[in-house]
Amino acid sequence: EKLLTRDSRKVERKKYGQKKARRRFQFSKR
Repeated sequence: EKLLTRDSRKVERKKYGQKKARRRFQFSKR
């Protein structure tokens, strides 16, 4: 989970919109 710690700011914003967080999963895989 190093990507989550790296974008702690992005993760916090997407956390509010869990529905959009699903899309971030694809971006994280990249």
